[in-house]
Amino acid sequence: MKQLQQLIEQAWEDRTLLKDPATEAAIREVVRLVDAGELRTAEPIDLEKSLWQVNEWVKKAIILYFPIQPMRKMQGGEIEWFDKMELKHDYDKLGVRVVPSAVARYGAYISPGAILMPSYVNIGAYVDTGTMVDTWATVGSCAQIGKHVHLSGGVGIGGVLEPVQAAPVIIEDNCFIGSRSIVVEGAHVCREAVLGSNTVITGSTHIIDVTGSEPITYKGYVPARSVVVPGSYRKQFPAGEYSVSCALIIGRRKESTDKKTSLNDCLRDFAIS
Repeated sequence: MKQLQQLIEQAWEDRTLLKDPATEAAIREVVRLVDAGELRTAEPIDLEKSLWQVNEWVKKAIILYFPIQPMRKMQGGEIEWFDKMELKHDYDKLGVRVVPSAVARYGAYISPGAILMPSYVNIGAYVDTGTMVDTWATVGSCAQIGKHVHLSGGVGIGGVLEPVQAAPVIIEDNCFIGSRSIVVEGAHVCREAVLGSNTVITGSTHIIDVTGSEPITYKGYVPARSVVVPGSYRKQFPAGEYSVSCALIIGRRKESTDKKTSLNDCLRDFAIS
């Protein structure tokens, strides 16, 4: 692995090396390992504390994969594409249920037991076992999705391929992401959190915990078992005072709660639904 990393780092600094057969083989091998789930663009180092590390050199290899891939026409019946990237195949052998119109690029890892409704998973992403990527949900490049996560219909999970040192979006185990929610810019949603429909979490979104006597504000980070809904706060501008979108933590998901509880049931506990 160290030899692979060395070749990638050298090619990152000197792009003329992309013409070298050994360098090209190294890049393709890294992408193959990412596709198989044996390498990750980011990985947990302490799940209990929600600590992760970014593997910059793996992200570099994925970026370098684009210029060595030729453009080509791909066809499925009457539908035609023109692109550089292969798609994943042999889902039956992978143990992944894939509904027609779902697409995952080669270089994305989809774990056995995952379900892809008509959706899209980009290169470098990691989707763990038992997770459902629901209809028209998208999982961006290098996003890390944990076990038994539900990405509801129309959810947008952003990808952070560049800059290489930046953490990708991370959704930890047993999270429920409500329909049409957006999580982007390297935001981190910790285990068992619930995001209500249309919640937007970016790297700069104010995520305000309103469960105590004083508000606590987070940015780009949703603590474990948080129940989150869209909200707003007042902010003064030169032209006057206006409402600014935010996310509100209105409670905590009980550890005793069934991990697969519906969003409505969870929000009902806090008199929201």
